[in-house]
Amino acid sequence: MTRDLNELTIGLLQMSCGTDPRANLDTAIERIDEAASRGAQVVCTQELFRSQYFCQAEDTSRFELAESIPGPTTESLGEIARARRIVVIASLFEHRAPGVFHNTSVVIDQRGEITGRYRKMHIPDDPGYYEKFYFTPGDLDFVAHQTSAGRLGVLVCWDQWFPEAARLTALSGAQILFYPTAIGWSPDMQPATRSKILEAWRTIQRSHAIANGVFVAAINRTGTEGELEFWGSSFVADPFGEILAQASADRDETLVIKCDLNKIEETRRNWPFLRDRRIDAYADLNKRMRN
Repeated sequence: MTRDLNELTIGLLQMSCGTDPRANLDTAIERIDEAASRGAQVVCTQELFRSQYFCQAEDTSRFELAESIPGPTTESLGEIARARRIVVIASLFEHRAPGVFHNTSVVIDQRGEITGRYRKMHIPDDPGYYEKFYFTPGDLDFVAHQTSAGRLGVLVCWDQWFPEAARLTALSGAQILFYPTAIGWSPDMQPATRSKILEAWRTIQRSHAIANGVFVAAINRTGTEGELEFWGSSFVADPFGEILAQASADRDETLVIKCDLNKIEETRRNWPFLRDRRIDAYADLNKRMRN
């Protein structure tokens, strides 16, 4: 049976993570296998899925969690991708060179080979998210990765708040924007504040789907680690921002969602935001401020 090239089924792994990187990898591989058995053709992990979120403190010993790419993790994921004939997107702590580290997502095609790589561009430095201590900003630009399953865009967590990143990735031909994520609440946040932050997170990503006429898939972790309570709520939005499926806030889940890629053309014909862009008037976007 041949599959409909205009229909793509994606799987999102929402996981809580323990302290053993090997155990987290084994869990992810089991979940990837499960998603494939449910029809997923592309499966994406959450951000830095091999460990607990170590950026809550500045600690040089945590650089030991990093690994080379290619390396043992991409080898293991390549095996399951090849066995299941699927595409795997995985978020890793990359040790690029002595003293140079990145927050990197790899795209592994159904042959088990790395066909794309994205290094997180926007690096936060906030209480509980001291990522500038660990990660060098990315240098691989905003691109669509050509895979056997289609053209896939990959951005990471803090990138999801920046419309420029989504726009440039969509303009490169991405049909789906994947956002591996690690975001949560601090213990002192009141319920009303928690609700506002979660809704803002969901809204900004839905807006990327609408503004660019693409699917958006956000994959967050869950569980409590240190001072952060990760809010899960992984979801997929269609090209007009409608949420097709969403995970819970507090449980491990594997979402498997069918995406009708015809909706990209249909939505862009009716809401031609890309057509009506005034590209002659945007030169100042490469400035920090206009004054």
